[in-house]
Amino acid sequence: MVLEKIPLFVALCLALLLFCCTQVERDNPYDPDGVKFNSGGDEPSSGSSAGISYGSVSYGGQTYKTVLIGTQTWFAENLNYNVSGSKCYENYTANCGIYGRLYDWATAMALPSSCNTTSCASEIQSPHQGICPDGWHIPSSEDWGRLSRYVDGTSGTFAGYGSSTAGRYLKATSGWNSNGNDGTDGFGFSALPGGSGIPGGSFRNVGLNGYWWSANEYVGYSDIAYRRYMVYSGGSAYWDDGNKSNLYSVRCLEDSK
Repeated sequence: MVLEKIPLFVALCLALLLFCCTQVERDNPYDPDGVKFNSGGDEPSSGSSAGISYGSVSYGGQTYKTVLIGTQTWFAENLNYNVSGSKCYENYTANCGIYGRLYDWATAMALPSSCNTTSCASEIQSPHQGICPDGWHIPSSEDWGRLSRYVDGTSGTFAGYGSSTAGRYLKATSGWNSNGNDGTDGFGFSALPGGSGIPGGSFRNVGLNGYWWSANEYVGYSDIAYRRYMVYSGGSAYWDDGNKSNLYSVRCLEDSK
């Protein structure tokens, strides 16, 4: 009687093992690192998206690719809107076609130039359109944090959120110098290293680093605002601050509907 039950017991164990293995494979068809993939809503994903959802928007005589990441819809390329105070890297028009234009903070925010040296916190809206098209805005610190947390597969509400891995998932797979093409572009954000401009008219780090403004000032320092940046070496998405008079790239984010 006992011997007759052994094969059935073994068969049940094997069936359970097979079921578990099959479920793991189904949960994680797109993530090479073995982190569970979450598909809908604003729950964290990790590493890649199953079906990247692109769109487009026309603005200032140019059509921009857009991309849905979680519940956020971002420009999938840097803004190239020609407004007074913006510049192409090294003043070469061709660089604007690749990396978009560079803006000081006040220009990006469509605020008086004095806001680069004095606090204009009372003039910052939520969301703040700035030079983005109608229905879009300059990302806040929390907007950037939400993006990085989503692609990292983490949760929380810490504004900005510096990450040691989000850059890998957001960086374009080409266009980075010095062997920096280690990004997976798993969500279609296609971050490129547009470099920066500094007061006095010089430029630096194109091909190596990418910097993007946020709409938030650094509390207690009237001439500083927050920024997101990524570098050629490694997959980090850093969160820190920059002088408002510096020239950085801009990504627009669609207003919540």
